[in-house]
Amino acid sequence: MDRLLAGAVCCVALIGCAQGSREMDEADIQDLGERYTAAWNAMDPDAVAAFHAGSSFLRVNDGDPARGLEAIADVARGFMTAFPDLLLEMDSMRVEGEAVEYHWTFSGTNSGPGGTGNRVRFSGYEVWTIGPDGLITSSLGHFDQAEYDRQLEVGVDRRE
Repeated sequence: MDRLLAGAVCCVALIGCAQGSREMDEADIQDLGERYTAAWNAMDPDAVAAFHAGSSFLRVNDGDPARGLEAIADVARGFMTAFPDLLLEMDSMRVEGEAVEYHWTFSGTNSGPGGTGNRVRFSGYEVWTIGPDGLITSSLGHFDQAEYDRQLEVGVDRRE
């Protein structure tokens, strides 16, 4: 196990134990990321939201936070509608202090209603705070918005 990840997993595990939950180990964190990725790839926005606590929020880049399960499902639904062939790949899971970083690569064709028809492929990450019940209590999503916008306009393979 990577030494940084091992130390950080211990920190997350201790936080969980202090709050009365069972320890989250490296396998638990990896499993969380794999199951979250599968929910996205199943095109099930409610399943994506179910990884969050009821009072959780999701903020993408500098946008307004989506608060609560319905709003979080709506964010997922928006991407799923815009990219009916979306594929989310989990690149890695990292623990940084008390937070878990979920690194991903998103690809798909913007062929949903009003779409450009262009294919995109971009990477980003979410910084999660995990509650004692193993649910996400906050998620801060980050990706290169300018590159995403460029790909929507001209596609992943073209430069203009």
